Amino acid sequence: MFRRNKDKSKESSSVDTSKLIEVETPIENVPATITPPKPTELTSEQQELYGKVFGHFSNPELVVPTREKKAGGDQTLKPLSPHEKAWLTRECFLRYLRATKWKLDDCIERISLSLAWRREFGISEFGEENGDTLTGETVAIEDETGKQVVLGFENDARPILYLKPGRQNTKTSHRQVQHLVYMLERVIDFMPPGQDSLALLIDFKEYPDVPKVAGNSKIPPLGVGKEVLHILQTHYPERLGKALLTNIPWLAWTFLKMIHPFIDPLTREKLVFDEPFPKYVPKDQLDKLYGGYLDFTYKHDVYWPKLLEITAEKRAHYLQRFEKFGATVGLSEVDLRGDHDEQRFPIDV
Repeated sequence: MFRRNKDKSKESSSVDTSKLIEVETPIENVPATITPPKPTELTSEQQELYGKVFGHFSNPELVVPTREKKAGGDQTLKPLSPHEKAWLTRECFLRYLRATKWKLDDCIERISLSLAWRREFGISEFGEENGDTLTGETVAIEDETGKQVVLGFENDARPILYLKPGRQNTKTSHRQVQHLVYMLERVIDFMPPGQDSLALLIDFKEYPDVPKVAGNSKIPPLGVGKEVLHILQTHYPERLGKALLTNIPWLAWTFLKMIHPFIDPLTREKLVFDEPFPKYVPKDQLDKLYGGYLDFTYKHDVYWPKLLEITAEKRAHYLQRFEKFGATVGLSEVDLRGDHDEQRFPIDV
């Protein structure tokens, strides 16, 4: 069960102002001072399972559902689009294999369900510029107060998504879930070669500059919390590398205890409560509010368009490399986020 650290270590309130770095937009690339971890070598059995998953989704006759759940017994099936093939990377297969404890049938079913969910949710085409119906314009209002921000990289080169429930500016709605998914997709765009997981920095502090809205809930209803957990655990397996939580009020602790049974045990191990953020994030990549050197001010008309611009460019770069190196085999076996052409763990399928 969650336990609150009664000897909470406060973030530094005396940051050396001479080292502050003014920033109003996302940090585009991981700094040279941070090195992503080396990938773990697969056993021969794991290589064989990976090859079978690869072979299944490489089948040109393959069709997958367009909805996660059947409606009235009906389910439309469609072939994979080129953009869906670009999503089906080696790392993607390995994440689902690990999440299903290397059970082949479970892995294939989970990936198929995620493909269906992504189609239904409107994020299957690798960005709004390629046809996604969930767009920046759809959720822009949700980020006007900077309640979710992609900024910087932690010690293992994971891009960081700040979540600040205290800056909540809208009534509870499905659009809030869409906003979270949209931001998850954007922080994934920032992942450097060799890193396939992200970091969450969650601050429950109240912000008096954000006007209170009728129907506004700083802590989501249990139903919304369960929906979000289902999405994260089912469709973003192995994506969470670290979650740092701070300024946790009593109500939030109560909520965490309520959803505790729904949280995967492996996910619980990645949650860090009330510890200094600089322990996990280099100071030149961390907001000064948490002991870092980034003098970050959220200005929606500056930050938001820049976020969309940077991530669109990253997706375009990825797809160009997919067309050059991945599409020849139907799926991506190449580390397409990087600027090099080497294959990682090539397997003969």
